[in-house]
Amino acid sequence: MLVFAAATAMDFELSLAPYFVLILTLLYILRILKSWDNSNTDNFPPGPRYWPLIGNLHILNLKKPQQTYLELAKKYGPVFTFHMGMKRIVVLAGYETVRDALVNHAEEFGERGRLKIFHDMDKEMGILFSHGENWRTMRRFTLSTLRDFGMGKSTIEEKIIAECVHLHNEFASTKGKPFDNMMILNASVANIIVSILLGYRMDYDDPQFKRLLSLINENVRLAGMPMVSLYNIFPFLGLLPGSHKTIVKNVKEQCEFITKTFVEHLRNLDENDQRSFIDAFLVKQKEEAGNSQSYFHNGNLTRVVRNLFTAGMETTSTTLRWGLLLMIKYPKIQEKVQEEISRVIGSAQPMYSHRGQMPFTNAVIHEIQRFADIVPLNLGHETTKDVTFKGYFIPKGTYIIPLLSSVLRDKTQFENPEDFDPTHFLDASGNFIKKDAFMPFSAGRRVCAGETLAKMELFIFFTSLLQNFTFRLPPGVTDVDLSSVVGLTNAPKQQMICALPRL
Repeated sequence: MLVFAAATAMDFELSLAPYFVLILTLLYILRILKSWDNSNTDNFPPGPRYWPLIGNLHILNLKKPQQTYLELAKKYGPVFTFHMGMKRIVVLAGYETVRDALVNHAEEFGERGRLKIFHDMDKEMGILFSHGENWRTMRRFTLSTLRDFGMGKSTIEEKIIAECVHLHNEFASTKGKPFDNMMILNASVANIIVSILLGYRMDYDDPQFKRLLSLINENVRLAGMPMVSLYNIFPFLGLLPGSHKTIVKNVKEQCEFITKTFVEHLRNLDENDQRSFIDAFLVKQKEEAGNSQSYFHNGNLTRVVRNLFTAGMETTSTTLRWGLLLMIKYPKIQEKVQEEISRVIGSAQPMYSHRGQMPFTNAVIHEIQRFADIVPLNLGHETTKDVTFKGYFIPKGTYIIPLLSSVLRDKTQFENPEDFDPTHFLDASGNFIKKDAFMPFSAGRRVCAGETLAKMELFIFFTSLLQNFTFRLPPGVTDVDLSSVVGLTNAPKQQMICALPRL
């Protein structure tokens, strides 16, 4: 009888188990909602009404979130709250507000925002998505080593000029016929950072090189997909198949190539003859071999190299693609740039020092960067401490979006922000003028580490291409498509162009 009673009781308990789980789940959700609601403060920035669990997702354009934020800024002002699911974020809009936060309050707004997909990619190692002392150590070493290998100096300029020859040959080989320039420009720009990281350039037809470039392109596009955005908000969606899994798989393949490469460098390492960034890191690693707290381990090496490879290729090559499309869209501007090139440089090789004598070309390049708006959301920031900003209280650990789109299209800073207009960077006499609101590289502690290199690359590549070619649409195509594709960066749609040699 006792056995039968025990068995009956067990069956009864098992039958009630699903109900207990449901009750506990509901209580857990209610507890979260209660604590979430209690976390609101009277002095937090204003924002749109939100729903439990989904927050403001019902009004967010997941493909182009910057458009939603720009519209909300008109209603709620330059500092407002947006609920990303159950996570409360603060958006900063407009030049004055973004600069005030990133420059004047650099310490308070200087941490990198935490997103699940970035954690999956780099495990908080490297330089782009790391935090605290790991980030500070890797950034200091990276900037110092990049300078040692010529960033901002004539040695790196020589590499860019040499790469221009390969790029011209590729364009010339099309013989004026329609072609897609994306992979060619990716490879040309990537080779500059590759030559620093590895100590040599890679051939455009190298299968490994082409594979690495395709992995970067795919990840940059996938990182901006709605599924990845939802995964960042609701990590339990990681159980489902989707873009987030493809990104992690691609990163693993990248890291395997990098690991293989630095193992080869280690075999031939000469501490007195450091040929590359990897060599310099390995030497530093050997120096700190006895330090168990050292940040110079293989995990950081792999991620720093991966970060530099991606950042050193993607944004600059994408800007150049926008530049060529805009020159096709506005042929009179293209002609005026070519006239200035002929007058100032002639048939000589364009040098970075020429930019001071070429105000119109310099203004056009700046306007390409402003108009293209390559990283509209910036990379997210996070507050390092409680801060009162613009009269609002923002607690430590709040995810911050410094909206670069709102800076580059600020009507108080640019007369015609929605138009492509090089006069934004020219005075009445045609002289080049700097604009403080020109912030495509962000600002403050997290400003792009490769800004100096990117500026040099953009000027030399762009000027050299327009010196040698005139760009046109393929026969039968009547207009340039200036719409962009979904992604982490704002990239143009792939389309065919023609490069006609200049006589």
